[in-house]
Amino acid sequence: MLLASVGAPVRGQTSAPAEAGIDEKLGAQVALDAVLKDEDGKDVALRQLINKPTILTLNYLTCSGICYPLLNNLTNSLNQLELEPGKSYQVITVSFDPKDTPEVAHRQRTNFLGQMNQPFPLEAWRFLTGSAQATKAVTDSVGFNFRATENGFAHIGAIVVLTPHGTVSRYLYGISFLPADIQMALQEAAAEQVRPSISRTLAFCYSYNPQSRRYALNVTHLAGAATLIFAVVFVLFLLKGRSSNNKDKTRLSA
Repeated sequence: MLLASVGAPVRGQTSAPAEAGIDEKLGAQVALDAVLKDEDGKDVALRQLINKPTILTLNYLTCSGICYPLLNNLTNSLNQLELEPGKSYQVITVSFDPKDTPEVAHRQRTNFLGQMNQPFPLEAWRFLTGSAQATKAVTDSVGFNFRATENGFAHIGAIVVLTPHGTVSRYLYGISFLPADIQMALQEAAAEQVRPSISRTLAFCYSYNPQSRRYALNVTHLAGAATLIFAVVFVLFLLKGRSSNNKDKTRLSA
């Protein structure tokens, strides 16, 4: 019960609608035939781009919430990798907002590539836009659920690591990522390995506050987990005490 309660709440956060979250589809294939627009407005299918380990980020380019912190922190982590961008791995950012345009995508790519402190080829980080149907095919294929709100979209912070054949290899949750975790995930993806998520507590323990643009400790969830832990320990204590009493009675009767 304890493991189920702690591990389950990956879908959604308390500040977001229940529909916003991720239904993991490890081993599934991303929508390779989805046709999107590249930074120059040309049609491109994911099948044409994915031929190496790929970090897939799902954002919208006018996001005032977690998208920019996520992409900025990802940029910082990529700067520390011991892998060669464009050869050992690539990054593809897909906007799920049909209002985003190739012009905006072009500016965003220029912005984030400008933060790189090592050579980073243009083709190593693509910013793609497209119709609602095309982008939803991509988000659905990896289990990424979002919902439109008055001020944009509610969604969770995560990146998806794909194998060279477009298979979902691993999910990394949050808005900041350890370079070592990303490097290991990319190396596993290169070997076509599928690995379960091992760091899912951020979505469970923290809620995103859109006003402060920070994660706040989710006291309700933590209190519930603490209560459950206490109950489990208490039951184990009672069972141990009962076992000791039974042993004592057996000795006395003998």
